[in-house]
Amino acid sequence: MNLVFSHLVTENRDAFLNRVVDISRQLGIDPNWLMAVMWKESRINHRAVNRQPGDSADPFVRAERRATGLIQFMPNTSRGLGTTNQALFRMSNVQQLDFVLAYYRPFRGRIRSYIDLYKATFFPISMGRPDNWVFQSQGLSAQLIAQQNPTIFRNENGVITVATFTRWALSNFPADVLEIITQNTQSTMNLTAKNIKIICTALILVASILTMYQLLKK
Repeated sequence: MNLVFSHLVTENRDAFLNRVVDISRQLGIDPNWLMAVMWKESRINHRAVNRQPGDSADPFVRAERRATGLIQFMPNTSRGLGTTNQALFRMSNVQQLDFVLAYYRPFRGRIRSYIDLYKATFFPISMGRPDNWVFQSQGLSAQLIAQQNPTIFRNENGVITVATFTRWALSNFPADVLEIITQNTQSTMNLTAKNIKIICTALILVASILTMYQLLKK
């Protein structure tokens, strides 16, 4: 299976990659986008667990309260999906993909690029926001989000915006991978523009026909 970073999948390789393709088909996205997000989040390691100062060296112990797995599920997120982070940790990489699909399913139809997919992963309410929108919510201040995610680029005020997140999300990829995960976005944009042009032409034609019909009735 010729997907980006497929060489990093060492367990259940064929089954895993086939499942990534199947999930992407169900979501209507490019499977390379999903592979790229999983690479950024966990290096496609389904047992990756975030570690903060003072945490246990045992990843299973940390999983109870830290981001875990392929897309770094938070404990509240996994509970909302009917499981736990420690259960996710014990799953195979293929089994864990079922919960990746369950997480993304509510966003089906809204994901039109790799960046959209990553926004849905990291901070869903950022989807559709302008570049200067600051990552924050009623329960999380912009400063706390920036503090908890020190690797993500910040603006001059020390907070994460859509623009800085986008730059970070596209950073550190090999050039060939970056081209692959962004080319379909451009194709989608071109297709959308083409569709809009066709619709506008059709509307003009309908308006002309209606005008002619009204003139003939007089």
